[in-house]
Amino acid sequence: MIGYTTIGSKNLEKAVSFYDDLLSLVGGKRLMELDRIKFYGTEAGGAMLAVCTPADEGVQSCGNGQMVAIPGGSPEGAQALYNKAIELGATDAGEPGQRLDFFYGSYVYDLDGNKLCFFHMT
Repeated sequence: MIGYTTIGSKNLEKAVSFYDDLLSLVGGKRLMELDRIKFYGTEAGGAMLAVCTPADEGVQSCGNGQMVAIPGGSPEGAQALYNKAIELGATDAGEPGQRLDFFYGSYVYDLDGNKLCFFHMT
């Protein structure tokens, strides 16, 4: 249903380093690159996460209520993503844990303040 989601960055070089390391934990890699935008995914034709500098060359800002959720594949995988993100400089927005009977998740803000969720449906 989703082709790709785009999030903005103030410093694309730092953002690319962050997402290269983070998304490698779930098999993610750069699938397509242009000067101002990098697309990450696990397979051609699958859903992607794009990181870019704003097309209007204005200041990057985060949307209130906007969040990208990345499946960890297991509670341990979600925990590993959270740990890696924190190690790479992300800010905690909710430590890993069972949120609902069927949902294990954690939350961080990336280097640009974009909110990420790492989860597993149990």
